[in-house]
Amino acid sequence: MISNQILQSTIEGLKNITKTDLGVLDVEGKVLVSTFTDSEVTQSEVTNFAQSQADTQTIKNYHFFKVYDEHQLEYILIARGDEDECYLVGKMASFQLQGLLTAYKERFDKDNFIKNLLLDNLLLVDIYNRAKKLRINSDAQRVVFILEASPDRDQGSIENIKNLFGNKSGDFITAVDEKSIIVVKELAPGEGYAQANSIAASILEAVGRDGDHKTYIAYGTIVKELKEVSRSYKEARMALDVGKIFFSEKDIIAYSSLGIGRLIYQLPIPLCKMFIKEIFANKSPDDFDEETLTTINKFFENNLNVSETSRQLYIHRNTLVYRLDKLQKSTGLDLRVFEDAITFKIALMVVRYMKYMETMDF
Repeated sequence: MISNQILQSTIEGLKNITKTDLGVLDVEGKVLVSTFTDSEVTQSEVTNFAQSQADTQTIKNYHFFKVYDEHQLEYILIARGDEDECYLVGKMASFQLQGLLTAYKERFDKDNFIKNLLLDNLLLVDIYNRAKKLRINSDAQRVVFILEASPDRDQGSIENIKNLFGNKSGDFITAVDEKSIIVVKELAPGEGYAQANSIAASILEAVGRDGDHKTYIAYGTIVKELKEVSRSYKEARMALDVGKIFFSEKDIIAYSSLGIGRLIYQLPIPLCKMFIKEIFANKSPDDFDEETLTTINKFFENNLNVSETSRQLYIHRNTLVYRLDKLQKSTGLDLRVFEDAITFKIALMVVRYMKYMETMDF
């Protein structure tokens, strides 16, 4: 259905050109838009015309025209005036509305197709048949972006993104839920992940970056066939979740940069609990004091370098060694040993993942 704003703009534009007053009504005789307010047309006259076999009719000083959406009667157009020129203007206006209906229907069909494609609701043969019908290139390389913003975010975000990309036929902006905006972006030959990251930054700028890190954008891998778009969407969805767990300081997350976080995210919670119990026994990293956690994180940041870590923490090297020895006694893991450090790092990430999943259950 065409919005009343578009209908009003269309008939006002036609009036400015032809100097003929026009009105668009629904099949029950309700005025949707009009360039005049003093119509003498009654609701019964409109409904009688709608139910008749005629496609045009003249009543009083008004020319009536039927506007179809395929074979379904959608609108009644009226043009005021008794001259032959008025009839011609009415025919042109009804033809214009017919074209708008076709364009909007195709736009709706494309949006519906892309949503079903993302959600994997189409058979392989349907993907290519419908893509051909909708004139969508099947072989272009594409990447899927998912933008998630805070609930109080400006509702004009999706329009800002559409304005950013213009009317490029290969790009699609849609939504499959209330929280996220999805962009299926067609990339030119030779463009890769550097361009994808720049596009993600442009989208964030278009909707406005959030200083509280409540706005995130994630993207999947670049795919070369239309049938693989759903995979890129699933990857972007995973990147969004994994990014919020392990890279909360970032607002742009690429699926290809998730590292071990991607593996942890796919672990069942019972297995995670078993792993943590094996590593920490009856303890948890949450039981460590802030000083110990700061020491651990800084030690990892400096690639297990004792001297650099003690320098950045403004403590003596022996003090750092004492803290690491104390941690070894309580956990059985010596962070100066690479294998133990890896185990401890993974355990911290697993705990963070478990805490995130607990919040998602509420």
